[in-house]
Amino acid sequence: MKIAITSVTGQLGSAIATQLIKEIGKENVIGIARTPEKAKHFGIEIRKGDYNSREQFNNALVGVDTVLLVSGMDAPEKRIEQHRNVIEAAKLNGVKKIVYTSIVGAEQGNAFSPIVQSNRQTEKDIQESGLNWAIGRNGIYIEPDIEYIENYIKEGEIRNCAQNGKCSYTSRKELSYAYVNMLLNDKLNDKIYNLVGEAITQTELANYINKVYGTNLIFNSISVEAYTKERKTELGDFMGTIIAGIYEGILNGIYNLKSDFNIVTGRQHKLALEIIKEIKHN
Repeated sequence: MKIAITSVTGQLGSAIATQLIKEIGKENVIGIARTPEKAKHFGIEIRKGDYNSREQFNNALVGVDTVLLVSGMDAPEKRIEQHRNVIEAAKLNGVKKIVYTSIVGAEQGNAFSPIVQSNRQTEKDIQESGLNWAIGRNGIYIEPDIEYIENYIKEGEIRNCAQNGKCSYTSRKELSYAYVNMLLNDKLNDKIYNLVGEAITQTELANYINKVYGTNLIFNSISVEAYTKERKTELGDFMGTIIAGIYEGILNGIYNLKSDFNIVTGRQHKLALEIIKEIKHN
C-alpha cells in the first residue's frame, strides 16, 4: 500500500510522515512537496506537488492508495480550489481514501471564521468525492506559545484577549499519532474527529510554562479590539486578524471541546504540562 502525504516539508506534514515511516516503512510512504529538494532528508520517494497545480497532482498521485491532504496555508478563498486540485487528482488516479487535516473553530462570529468556512467546504468536497475518507479537526497547537517564549520573557507576561476562556491545546506530535491511525485503520473511515487535548486557561498555560522553564510569567487579558490592533501592527492585517480571531474564539468557548483523540488512537491525549515538558527536552 502506498500512502502519500502532501505538504510533507511543513511542520505537521513532516511530523505525520516521520510517524508513518516508523509504522509502515520508507518504501510505502510518498512525500509530496512544492519544493522536493527540501524533503530529501526523509529518505522516501518525493514527488512535486503545488496545491495551485492540478496537473502536478495528477502526476503526484499516480499509484497512490491513500492520500493525506494537509490543509493549505493560503488565503481562504484560494484554499478551496487548491484542495479541489488534490481531490480531483485523487479521483482521476483511483486513490481509495483521503484523510484531511481540518481545524476546529466557529464558522461565524470571529475573524478566524473565514478560514474555518473554507475548511468546512473542503470537508464537504471530500465527503462528496465518492472516495473513502476520514477527517480530523485539529485543535490549537501549543508549540507556537513555546516558540514565542523569549518574547513572553521579555514582556514578563502572556497577553491576549482570551480572559478566562479555556483552550483544548494539542501538539503536532500528538496529532501525528492520530493521523497515522486514521490513514491505516479503515474502521475510522467516514467520520469527523475533534483532535484536541486538555482544556486550560491562559493563566494555567503561563503557570505550566513557569513550572517547566523556570520563568515568572503572568497572564494579562486585554480587550479584543486592543489585541486585534496590536497583532495587526506586529504581524500585518491578514495574520494579525487571524491570531486575534483565535483568542477571541478562546474567550467565547469555541475551543473548549470534547476530544475524540482516544477514539482514534486508543489512548488519552497527553496533558498540556506533559507536552510542554516533552517540547523542552526534544
